Amino acid sequence: MMSVNTIFETKIPSLKFFNRGKVRDIYDLGDMLLLVASDRVSAFDVVNPVPIPYKGRVLTALSFFWFDFLKDHVDTHVINLPLSEVIENYENCKDQLEGRSMLAIKADPAPVECVVRGYLAGSGWKEYKRSGTVCGIKLPSGLRESEKLPEPIFTPATKATDGHDENIPFETMVDIVGSDYAEELREKSIGIYARASDYARTKGIILADTKFEFGKHNGRTILIDEVLTPDSSRFWPEDVYEPGKSQPSFDKQFVRDYLETLDWDKSPPAPPLPDDIVKKTSAKYLDAVKRITGKDLE
Repeated sequence: MMSVNTIFETKIPSLKFFNRGKVRDIYDLGDMLLLVASDRVSAFDVVNPVPIPYKGRVLTALSFFWFDFLKDHVDTHVINLPLSEVIENYENCKDQLEGRSMLAIKADPAPVECVVRGYLAGSGWKEYKRSGTVCGIKLPSGLRESEKLPEPIFTPATKATDGHDENIPFETMVDIVGSDYAEELREKSIGIYARASDYARTKGIILADTKFEFGKHNGRTILIDEVLTPDSSRFWPEDVYEPGKSQPSFDKQFVRDYLETLDWDKSPPAPPLPDDIVKKTSAKYLDAVKRITGKDLE
């Protein structure tokens, strides 16, 4: 069994702190960024006080795998340099960074999330039940929950600093970023989803939907943030897939299901997770990285 080095929050005084998200701590290294995936877990947009062992390392390992897998099809923000060559006195903070860090190009992020859905789930399923549409896209009648769509659809969303991202029609995205950029992001997103989905099926996994983030750097559009992890995607085991209901998934499903049983109004602070939920969730993340990459977490 691997030893656990669980990190809820990094503290590295020698580095210039830039930002802290729900999961990632970001440091400014001058001409690049250092992205550090903690073991924090959020559900219903509230960070839980109890971390999930290995989660940050799984997110980082999967992002590295997919960025490398996609490098011939899309430019990415990854800078492949050893941390020890970039960070002075690296040994002093190695325990906080090793296995959970990525050096990245500084980019100007697009102000929209690029979501691709190949199956009817989540907020898309809720909207479809109401109106027969997803983000304004009319879909055939009679589709069931978790059913495969006739073809993948691009359903952008606004980025929310607090609360939930909001699904928007493609026309609203055009108003925000312009028609050329919007068309480019839609094309790249659907292309990446298709390649990743085909690969995942060879591993017995259905990629139901996923979220990409893009940015501009020196006039180029590049793929940034994380990519195709259980935090940004719905991965379902193909061998038990059955449309007409929700599916088991390789993510924080145990966390959400547990919290739904509590008398909690989904506002901070979140109730601490019990040990059995933490262990089950950690095992799901570890299973995901092994299935997708073919390797245990190093």
